Amino acid sequence: MKVLIGILLTTLWSSPAMAATILHCGRLVDVRAGRVLTDMTIVVDGSAIRAVEKGLTDGNAGDRVIDLRGNTCMPGLIDMHVHLTNEFSAATYLERFQLNPTDYAFRSVQFAERTLLAGFTTVRDLGGASNVNVSLRNAVNSGLIIGPRIYTSGRSLATTGGHADPTNGMRIDLVENPTPEDGVINGPEDALRAVRQRYKDGVDWIKITATGGVLSVAASGQNSQFTEDEIRAIVEIAKDYGFRVAAHAHGAEGLKRAVRAGVASIEHGTYLDQESIELMKRHGTYYVPTIMAGKWVAEKSQIDGFFPEVVRGKAAEIGPLIQNAFERAYRAGVKIAFGTDTGVSAHGNNAREFKYMVEGGMSPLEAIRSATLEAATLLGMPDQLGVIEVGMFADIVAVPQDPTQDITAMERISFVMKDGVVYKQPGQ
Repeated sequence: MKVLIGILLTTLWSSPAMAATILHCGRLVDVRAGRVLTDMTIVVDGSAIRAVEKGLTDGNAGDRVIDLRGNTCMPGLIDMHVHLTNEFSAATYLERFQLNPTDYAFRSVQFAERTLLAGFTTVRDLGGASNVNVSLRNAVNSGLIIGPRIYTSGRSLATTGGHADPTNGMRIDLVENPTPEDGVINGPEDALRAVRQRYKDGVDWIKITATGGVLSVAASGQNSQFTEDEIRAIVEIAKDYGFRVAAHAHGAEGLKRAVRAGVASIEHGTYLDQESIELMKRHGTYYVPTIMAGKWVAEKSQIDGFFPEVVRGKAAEIGPLIQNAFERAYRAGVKIAFGTDTGVSAHGNNAREFKYMVEGGMSPLEAIRSATLEAATLLGMPDQLGVIEVGMFADIVAVPQDPTQDITAMERISFVMKDGVVYKQPGQ
């Protein structure tokens, strides 16, 4: 037996090391230090980064070398607000009555792939019907389809008639009153049922609609739609299950209730005022702006018949204001994580948000950091995602120019690696 063990150990020790992937980067964005390094080598071993070295060093015989000397490498991008199971169009409201969950599921496959190939290796999906987003996450994790690493809230939580009430605008004979399990709550006890159902569904986050919204078939886009006690009940029970809470909020009062109740992030924040800003800074609440969604709905509001009239007015009023809210939050020092609300606009165009953030006063490096280290911190994964360092997940993307000099380079992704697997290379 000792001889057999010895033979096995000798065989293992003498076996050749597993081949690594060597990336030669002409430039590398160090988001932690806020600088761009030149002529760097990244060594990827399996799904993790094994080394980051100065100079263009070669590996061992059998290692795969990828030439990115004409490119800028950076951590895989993170979009903290997407909806992968849909893509808005003029037909969306009618499709609610025509499409089955399986239709949305098949559509989501292409949306997930487009998102990954646009350089977004991780996303937070904040709401979709029938938990299709949970199944999509599982399919990506199982290797059945190509897509980003997904953290999802499943179905959003609303109050009766609120922004995420799935029966808004429906004829009365088509409506069965939705339950907390469906995502509609009225009171703290309902909140407990709703969060526990999401735990049963297998979600990663909880999403609430603290105020009215633009695209729901309801009159207000900004009124408060939860009491503070209801939000606090959601946040407290969510903690028991290891969840954090993201709050859609346009109006200032609903936003402030959500921050005081302890949510982790505010989405959109259109009408945030000075008190809102001070509260967010005091509580350490992240702001996820979604500027491009605001611009998209404002643009579509100019097209006759694109939106129902009850939506059109909200889109024209609220959409143009989000970039200004971002500017005020940024100048005041609120923590900002990148998010687009893609699924309102087209999947794969997520990187347009960078240009709007820079227009709003952020430096290109800060904007890239918001989609890497800051987003990873909000996700609770700063030790695994968001930087190119030894031991981190091998999520690495590249663009052919220097995005710190031209932020629109972020829209021209030339290389994508997720978990050490290459999905896109220059020239493809």
